[in-house]
Amino acid sequence: MALHQFPTSSQTSRFFERVSCNFNPSFMPRIVKAISVTTRIMCSRTIVRRSGNYQPPIWKHEFIQSLRSEFAEEIYVGRFNELKREIRLIINQIIDDPLRQLELVDTLQRLGISYHFENEIKNVLKTAFEKSYENDYWKKKNLYATSLEFRLLRQHGFNLSQDVFNNFYSDETKSFSTQLYEELNGILCLHEASFLSIEGENILETAKHFTLEYLEKYIKSSKDENEVAIVRHALELPLHWRMPRLETRWFIDIYERKVDMNPILLEFAKLDFNKVQSIHQQDLKYASSWWRSTGFGEKLSFARDRVMENFLWTVGFGYEPEFSFYRRMATKINAFITTIDDVYDVYGTLDELQLFTDAIERWDVDALDQLPDYMKICFLALHNSINEMAFEVLRDKGINVIQYLKKAWVDLCKSYMLEAKWYHTNYKPTLEEYLDNAWISISGPVVLVHAYVFVTTPTLENMESLKQYVDVIRWSSTILRLADDLGTSSDELARGDVPKSIQCYMNDTGSSESDARKHIRHLIDETWKKLNKVQVQNSIFPQVFIERAKNVARTAQFMYQYGDGHGIGHQETKDRVMSLLIQQISIHPYCEKLLKVI
Repeated sequence: MALHQFPTSSQTSRFFERVSCNFNPSFMPRIVKAISVTTRIMCSRTIVRRSGNYQPPIWKHEFIQSLRSEFAEEIYVGRFNELKREIRLIINQIIDDPLRQLELVDTLQRLGISYHFENEIKNVLKTAFEKSYENDYWKKKNLYATSLEFRLLRQHGFNLSQDVFNNFYSDETKSFSTQLYEELNGILCLHEASFLSIEGENILETAKHFTLEYLEKYIKSSKDENEVAIVRHALELPLHWRMPRLETRWFIDIYERKVDMNPILLEFAKLDFNKVQSIHQQDLKYASSWWRSTGFGEKLSFARDRVMENFLWTVGFGYEPEFSFYRRMATKINAFITTIDDVYDVYGTLDELQLFTDAIERWDVDALDQLPDYMKICFLALHNSINEMAFEVLRDKGINVIQYLKKAWVDLCKSYMLEAKWYHTNYKPTLEEYLDNAWISISGPVVLVHAYVFVTTPTLENMESLKQYVDVIRWSSTILRLADDLGTSSDELARGDVPKSIQCYMNDTGSSESDARKHIRHLIDETWKKLNKVQVQNSIFPQVFIERAKNVARTAQFMYQYGDGHGIGHQETKDRVMSLLIQQISIHPYCEKLLKVI
C-alpha cells in the first residue's frame, strides 16, 4: 500500500507569500509553470510504495521448456496395458477375501493408480458397505480391519457409523482398551480413520487422542527405522489431509521396501507415475509460455513471479491425466490471484485500489482509462482470460458462466479492498471479523467456482448455489486460509500487512503466539470435520467437484507445511518440485530393457 504525503496548507501559504513579494505580472506564466513542475515532482516523489522483497523465480522458462520424458513415447504402452490386465485379474482373484480386497484398494489409492480401476473399486466398497453391519468374523475383534474399512468407506462418501468401533471402546470409561497396544498396525489405521470424523463423533475424537498419545511414545522407543518413519509421517499430517500426488511419491518408495510388496503393482505404479509426470510437464510448458506472453514478470516486477509454484498447486488439485485442460486454466487463475494479491498488499495506493476494485466490478474495458498503467495490463489480461474461459465453457458445455466467474473475482477484490482499508486505518479486526472476510480473500471461492465449470458438466441450478458459496466452498477455503496463516503470517507482517488469524487470536485473548498457533491448528481440525460432513450428507454436487474442494485444503497444508512454500523458494518446495515434476522414478534396469524390447 502507498502513503500519500502532500504539502500542508501552512506550507502552501508560505510558498505563495514568498512568490507575492516584489510581484511582477510578467513573471506569472513562469510562476505557473514552476508551480506545475514542482507539484508533479512532489507527487512523483511522495508516493511511497512498499516492497515484498520477493526473490526472482528459481525455475527459468528455458529450463521448463527443456524438460523431456521418454515415458511420453509409445514404447511403454504395451507393457503398461499388460500390467493393467494383470491387476484386474488380481482384483477378481480375491473376491472372496474382503480384507485383502480392502487392502488392495488402499494400496492402489496410495500408489496413485486407483483411477484406472474406479468401477472395480466402487463394486468392492459398495459390497463392503452393504455388509458393514454384519457380525463378520474377519473384523469383529480386528481393529486394523475395522479401521481400514471405515476409512475407505468414509473416503468414498459412504456414511458408515462410528459405532463400528464399539467392540474396542468402553462407553463407561469413555476410552479404548489398552490391550490394543500390542497392535501397531491397528492403532496406526485407527489414527488415520479418526480424521474422517464429523462434528459430534466423540468415539472418533477419543480415538484421535488415544492413538496420538500411543504413537508419539512409540517413535521414542522403537528401534525399527522403517516403522518409525511410517509413524512419524502419519503424525506430521494424517493421510486424509495430505496432497495425493506427494503421498504417492512417498508411498512408492515405502512400498518397494515392504516384505509383502507385489512387484506387478509396483512396476505399474512407477510406469504410471512417470507417464503422468510427462503429461504434467507438457501442461507446465504451456503454463510457462502463457505466463511469459502476459509480460507480468517484467511489467509488474513488484509481484511474485511464481509460475512453477502456481502450477504445483494445480497438480495438488487434480493430478489425473483427464484434468490436463483444468490444470492449464487453473494455473492461469492462480497466477492472476498471486499478482492481484500483491497489487493490493504491496504496491497499490488506496485510491488506486479503489479504482481497480470498481473496474473489476464493472467488468468493462472502458474502465481502463481510469487506471494507472501497471493496473491496465493486469485488468485487461484478467478480463480477456476469464472471458475466454467462459467462451470455451459455453462452446463445449452449452452454458453461459461469465456472470458467476465475474462475481467470484469481484468478491475477491472487495475482500482485498477491505483488508487494505484495515491496514491504512491501523484497524485490528477480531478473529471472527477477520475470518468472515479472510476465507474469501484467500481466493478459495475463485479457485473452486472455476474448478466446478472445468471438471463437471455445470448446471445453472448448481451455479446459483455456488454463487452463494455453499458450505463445501466455505470450509475448504477456511482451511486454505488457516494453513496459509500458519505458514506465512510472520513474513507478511514483516513487510506490512493486516494481522492474520494468529495475531487476531492473540489480540482477542492475550495469549502467546505458541498458544495461538495451537488454536489455529485446532480450528483446522474442526473445519475438516465440517468438510467431511458435506461429503457424507449426499451433497448436490458431483463427487469429482467435492474431491477438488478437499484437494484445495490438502494442497494448502502441503504448500505451507514448512512455511511460505508459495511465495518464498523454500528448499522443501524445490525438493518437492524435483520429485513430482522433474525427476523420473527409476525402474529396475532389467525391467527397463524389457520394456524397450516390448
